[in-house]
Amino acid sequence: MLNSVLQEIEAAGGVLNLDELSGRLGVERGALEGMIQFWVRKGRLKDDDLEMDAAMSSCGLSGACGNCPGPANCAFVMKMPKSYSLVIDLDQ
Repeated sequence: MLNSVLQEIEAAGGVLNLDELSGRLGVERGALEGMIQFWVRKGRLKDDDLEMDAAMSSCGLSGACGNCPGPANCAFVMKMPKSYSLVIDLDQ
């Protein structure tokens, strides 16, 4: 099943939300989230939210806010749906 999750994400070739992927695979959303986290830990998928948080931690707005609350609570950042991306292995 883990391989099916990765194959379905690769085949989508674009944005695929968790509800849609869950329906395609016949897997509960909670179980699917665990499978996706497995692939994140293995380095085959990346968590786009974590990368955005890292980028935002050094944003130039912290001085404008005075006391920056960080990207999770920033008034200038819109909360987007959770997303993941395939990690491209250029050695293959």
